[in-house]
Amino acid sequence: MRRRKILHVIPTLDRSGAEKQLMLLATRLPADRYDVTVCALTREGPYAEALRDAGLTVHCLHKRFSWDPLTLWRLFRLVKSIAPDIVHTWLFAGNCYGRVAAWAAGVPHLIASERCVDSWKAGYQLAIDRWLARFTDRVVANTKAVSAFYEKAGIPRSQLVVIPNGIEAESNGTPAPERSEVLDDLGVPSEKVTIGFIGRLWPQKRVRDLIWAVDVLRISGRDTPLFIVGDGPRRGALERFSRNLELQQQVHFLGHRDDAQRLLHGIDILVIPSRFEGMPNVALEAMLIGKPVVATRIAGVDELIVHDQTGLLVEPLRPFELAKAINRLLDEPELRERLGAEGKDRVERLFSVDRMVQAYEQLYEELN
Repeated sequence: MRRRKILHVIPTLDRSGAEKQLMLLATRLPADRYDVTVCALTREGPYAEALRDAGLTVHCLHKRFSWDPLTLWRLFRLVKSIAPDIVHTWLFAGNCYGRVAAWAAGVPHLIASERCVDSWKAGYQLAIDRWLARFTDRVVANTKAVSAFYEKAGIPRSQLVVIPNGIEAESNGTPAPERSEVLDDLGVPSEKVTIGFIGRLWPQKRVRDLIWAVDVLRISGRDTPLFIVGDGPRRGALERFSRNLELQQQVHFLGHRDDAQRLLHGIDILVIPSRFEGMPNVALEAMLIGKPVVATRIAGVDELIVHDQTGLLVEPLRPFELAKAINRLLDEPELRERLGAEGKDRVERLFSVDRMVQAYEQLYEELN
């Protein structure tokens, strides 16, 4: 039986949410049924190595500008040379360039992926999404909330399908790092209860609210260390904010770390203070290893975390509520343990990588 050719198009292969989901999907599709190629528009990244290690071909077109006709031409030529059965695109730039090139090249089937409640999009960008939907078989959302957002934006309901993110078991027989070992590396006594944030320092992540919450905790007598793992355009402003609050002893900026998953073992409470999200991978990763999560009650996150069962939810943009929820977990170790255990069970049952891959296989076969 002939293998079906799948071409994935994404802006980069950086260590981020959509990129990780693409890597997990592309490397786990059955090789005897699918011939998978990946194209990064702007640059490669850490996931390019994982893809190549799995025997997949990775192309990079080195896009230089937001609108780059030369990149579109290169992508068109690449699509023509591969002649895929399906082009599967990811994120706004990937969805735009990939679908235009695939349509022009006469690809039989097009799938686009939307990963977030993209309230940042301007009217013209949503108009582009609606126009491109005319040439698209399916638009995949990773949560019901993302699907509802795009339906409201004008994408026909019949085109929308929800496939939640998947998470893989941590290791191939390698023992998980000890909490005490990670904390020792960070210079923190093991008796301290730690809180953490892992992700890009974008404005919508609202890390400022988390720093403010730590200040509230300090004023109330809590000397609780916060580790901020990640980099981004808001880092400088956040560091200044922390210094202005004289939180240098409590708040630690670790920058981008390739060992972020290892550091997660030293974090006792993961906090996601975002204003909007899709389905954050870091929440899945934390829950999988039994860590309790405090997050904002926003569309998408509330499909992953059940308040008071698998985590705690607070209203967004309210640092005092965030501090109150964190303080509750600091006071109640039994609650931390229960939320962690029930969160782990929920992720293992509903958000496995195998479940995600099977859903995409079913979608690909529907387009046969």
